[in-house]
Amino acid sequence: MEKLNLDNIKIRTERKIMAYNPVISLLIFFALTLILFFFFRPNKGWFWLIRNNSKSNEKVVIEDILKFLYHSEDADKSVSVIDITRTLKEREDFVIAAIDKMHGYDLISLEGDNVYLTKSGSDYALRIVRAHRLWEKFLAEKTGFNEAEWHWRAEAKEHELSHDDTDILAARLGNPQFDPHGDPIPTRTGKIANIQGTALSELPLMTIGRIVHIKDKPDIIYRQILAENIHIGSHIRVVDKSRERIVFHSDGESFTLAPIVAGNITVSILKKDVIYEENIARLSMLEEDESAKIIGIAKDMRGDSRRRLLDLGFVKGADVKIDLINPLKDPKAFLIKGTSIALRDNQASKILIKRDENHGS
Repeated sequence: MEKLNLDNIKIRTERKIMAYNPVISLLIFFALTLILFFFFRPNKGWFWLIRNNSKSNEKVVIEDILKFLYHSEDADKSVSVIDITRTLKEREDFVIAAIDKMHGYDLISLEGDNVYLTKSGSDYALRIVRAHRLWEKFLAEKTGFNEAEWHWRAEAKEHELSHDDTDILAARLGNPQFDPHGDPIPTRTGKIANIQGTALSELPLMTIGRIVHIKDKPDIIYRQILAENIHIGSHIRVVDKSRERIVFHSDGESFTLAPIVAGNITVSILKKDVIYEENIARLSMLEEDESAKIIGIAKDMRGDSRRRLLDLGFVKGADVKIDLINPLKDPKAFLIKGTSIALRDNQASKILIKRDENHGS
C-alpha cells in the first residue's frame, strides 16, 4: 500500500513537471529572444555598440599617434615606439596594435625603433591638427568657455569632425590663419603659415614687441602663463633680464617670468619708431578720483563678451570714470557716455585705458 502511494505521488509529480515544462520553455525562449534582441539589434545593440566603440577607440588612438608624430617632427624630435606608448594614455598592447595597423595602412614608416610619418600619414595628421585648431578658434570666438578649457575640448572634438565638417567650420569662422594661441591653421590642401617672431626669453633689454604665439604645451607652463593674465596681441617692453628672470611691462602691469616659461611666448619685434605708452592701464586699476579714456579692449576678450562691452559704450576714445564703488569693492559702477555701468574686476581688466594726466591738477 505504501509503495502504491509513492508510485502515485511520483506519477503526479511527473505529470506536473510535464505540464509546467511548456510554460518554462516558453519563458526561457522569450528571455533568450529578448537578450538576443538587445545584444544584436541593428545599430543600437550591445554587440554593435561594443564593436563600434572599439573601432572608435582605435581611430582615436591612431589619430592621436599621428598628431603626436606631427608635432614631434615639427620640433625636429625623433620618436620611438616606447615614446609613443609612454605618451598615450592607453594600454600598451592596444597602442602597439594601432602602430602595426598604421604601418600596414602606409601612414608611418619604421626605421629600427624609430617611427616616422609617411606622406599620407602627414596629410592625415594635418587634417586632425586643422580640425583641432579651428575648433579652438570656434570656442574662443563663439562661446563663453574659459581659455583653459579650449585645448581639452578641442582634443575631444577633433576626432568627430569629418573633412567636410571642418571646411564648413573654417568658412563660418572666415578661414582664419591662426588659432587663439597663435598656432597656424593648415588649409584644406595642407598649406601652413610660419610663425614670425622671437622667444621672449631671447629678446634684448628695452625691446618693444607684440605677443603673437603662446605654446599650450607643456600644460603646466601654459597654465602658469594663463594665471599671469598674459595673452596674444598684448604689447610688451622688456625692462630687466637675467639668467633667473625676465621682467616686462604690458598693459599697465609688470610681469616676471622664469626664462623657461618666457621661452614659450613668441614676440613679434616692433619697429624702433613705435612708441610704447607707459601709462596704459586696465580699467580695473582706475582709482576713484581718476578719469581716463578708453583706448581699446584686450585681445583676449573675444566673441559675444567683446561685443557686449562695445554695445555698452566701452569704445575707443570714450571718457570713463568710477561712478560708484560697492562696499566689497567688486563690482564697481563706471560712468560711460552718461550711463552708469556695473562691471566686475575680471571684466574691467579686459578694458584698456589711458589715464587723464591733467585730472586733479
